[in-house]
Amino acid sequence: MNLNATVLGQSIAFLLFAYFCMKVVWPPIVAALEERKKKIADGLEAASRAQLDLAAAQEKAGEDREIAKQEAAEIVEQAKRRANQIVDEAKEQARTEGQRIISAAEAEVEQQTNKAKEALRAQVASIAIAGAEKILQRSIDEAANEELLKSLASDL
Repeated sequence: MNLNATVLGQSIAFLLFAYFCMKVVWPPIVAALEERKKKIADGLEAASRAQLDLAAAQEKAGEDREIAKQEAAEIVEQAKRRANQIVDEAKEQARTEGQRIISAAEAEVEQQTNKAKEALRAQVASIAIAGAEKILQRSIDEAANEELLKSLASDL
């Protein structure tokens, strides 16, 4: 057995195997590796875009939250102003109503006072007539009595 012929035969067989692998087996493997490399790069790029989008969304959410807080504070302030305005209106209505009630009560008191004065005048006149009748011991006719009552009432 010749060692050189064996090594030469194995070298030729290896070279044929390597050529076969480079032409048949290697291209699909390289294509698969390139495809995987492209998918990984796309995934990393998508993750980077997603992080940027997330940061932008968080920033926008923070701005929206601040705007919402400002609007809520403005609404609360408007509600407080409206409540104060309603309280002031109610106070003014209560004052007006109180003045109206006081005026009505004063008018009622004035009216009752006048009625009491008229009734008192009529009683005084009747007492005066009764006193005059007793003094004179005679009765005055009704027309003269009325005239006398009116005269006394106007004097009082």
